[in-house]
Amino acid sequence: MNHLVPFKVFSGTNSRYLAEKICQSIGCELGQMNIQYFADGEFSVSFEESVRGCHVYLVQSTFPNSDNLMELLLMVDAAKRASAKTVSAVIPYFGWGRQDRKDKPRVSIGAKLIADMLGVAGIDRLITMDLHADQIQGFFNVPVDHLYASTIFIPYIKSLNPENLIIAAPDVGGSKRASSYSKYLGVPMVVCYKSRKKANEIDFMKIIGDVEGANVILIDDIVDTGGTITKAADLMIKEGANSVRALASHAVMSDPAGERIEKSALSEIIMTDSIPYKKHNSKVKILSIAEMFGDTISRVYNNESISSQYLI
Repeated sequence: MNHLVPFKVFSGTNSRYLAEKICQSIGCELGQMNIQYFADGEFSVSFEESVRGCHVYLVQSTFPNSDNLMELLLMVDAAKRASAKTVSAVIPYFGWGRQDRKDKPRVSIGAKLIADMLGVAGIDRLITMDLHADQIQGFFNVPVDHLYASTIFIPYIKSLNPENLIIAAPDVGGSKRASSYSKYLGVPMVVCYKSRKKANEIDFMKIIGDVEGANVILIDDIVDTGGTITKAADLMIKEGANSVRALASHAVMSDPAGERIEKSALSEIIMTDSIPYKKHNSKVKILSIAEMFGDTISRVYNNESISSQYLI
């Protein structure tokens, strides 16, 4: 990648595993960062090499806890103060994305707040994947390259070559995402209707459509406690499905998600490494997004189109 202005890739603490793979895919070295912790938990970040005049790419997903977001904000600030030419935030998993609107009185819109914080810190671009809601892109006043895990999920589905395939949305909110898959693959789609008493607790669920004799693939963006996806899988097997798999972009996987998945009717759940998943689970398969993000960084740096990344 010969260019007049150099580029450098750096990583926060908990996304280093992914940043290393991204750098490997584009043939560059991961830049050196230093994070110093104080006794009270406060920390400071510093670049251990010059970034003056460089295009800087900062890889950090903002999954819990909040230190990951704070690290990223401090990295952006440090890069701007060190005279980086541009600073791009590479956030494979954009946390707080579920707070994208006022769904009841007197609540914050967390996704907009995080966008404002990143803007004030000084990012020039955001590269992310499978935002909880597409319109979150509009919360930013800088270019947003919004990638989709379907780029790696679609080839995986095709490799399974399942007969009588049906795509399913685990809730009405995910029907647009599932519909994209069903149209691309030319297969039917069903939707699960659910109602909640409170967050992470399902009161009632019903399948809209017929799954009898089908091999079902549930499509979702986030698996948090695993309640929705496992309840949907169990219900589909009960209604005559031959098998149920799930594809989810981000493995939030809060307890007791792993236990629920192990005990559920799911034959497997396929997720990406946007968030580190270190626990052992016989039904969990992780596909890497490193090459996709590496290619996108290369294209952005060389002012090339990234539309070829989008299958659907």
